[in-house]
Amino acid sequence: MGGWQADLDDEEAGAVMRTVVRQLKLWREAAGFTQAEFGTAIGYGEELVSSVERGRRIPRPEYLDAADEVLGAGGKIAALKEDVAEIRYPKKVRDLKKLEAEAVELGAYNNSVIQGLLQTEEYARALFNSRRPGFTEEEVEQQVAARLARQEILDLVAGRRAFSFVQCESTLRRPIGGKMVLRHQLERLLEIAKLRNVDLQILPLDREENSGTDGSFRVLTLKDGTTVAFSEAPLSSRVMTAPKETTVLGMRYGVLRAQALSPRDSSAFIEKVLGETRT
Repeated sequence: MGGWQADLDDEEAGAVMRTVVRQLKLWREAAGFTQAEFGTAIGYGEELVSSVERGRRIPRPEYLDAADEVLGAGGKIAALKEDVAEIRYPKKVRDLKKLEAEAVELGAYNNSVIQGLLQTEEYARALFNSRRPGFTEEEVEQQVAARLARQEILDLVAGRRAFSFVQCESTLRRPIGGKMVLRHQLERLLEIAKLRNVDLQILPLDREENSGTDGSFRVLTLKDGTTVAFSEAPLSSRVMTAPKETTVLGMRYGVLRAQALSPRDSSAFIEKVLGETRT
């Protein structure tokens, strides 16, 4: 596969693609290649080359590397990889990633699946493969790459930002992808729980009170002190900035943390569930 499908309604991505497309076409024409000849030279079909040059497909890094070498661009085409590095992800993902990068505190509650920042690659892939209507194979890979890219913020120096996650017990027991995928996911949770700037808590199913039955959400405090929230629902996930909404979700998240097990007891709980997957 040589490219990602471009979102033609994404203005930011469209502006970047117009610049990239112009450069690729100018270099190809200056070298005297037709689209068919160029495709053969770099190992891709004429249809893909045409789609890229019409801005309908976002070129992958390997496409740009091959084009740079064949056209003798001396690194000028390969440098375009930086321009397309972000737009290969859907706009909603880019916007969320920017918010998470700006956050000094992030709190997230999930009651259906493991939170995206905590997911293993195989868990995320199984999750996207289970969506209906189904994604194409290429769309699945695009979504997985976008999710893993967001997880980079967890690798920053501990202490620069604080993360808090509350997971409903049901998310630990739902075998998305199968028992082995779930086992690896639980092991990943235990690794993350050891990070100094992460509090991971589990809300057991036998608790009489659960203030998060309305669904999953996130609350983020940005560097400038602004609070934003992100509510997740089928076909209608959205970012909220109005104080009357962010205050409600902030309070709800505080209550959920109080209802959940402590971080220490939560790790022990995850260990228990992990042990059950080995029997």
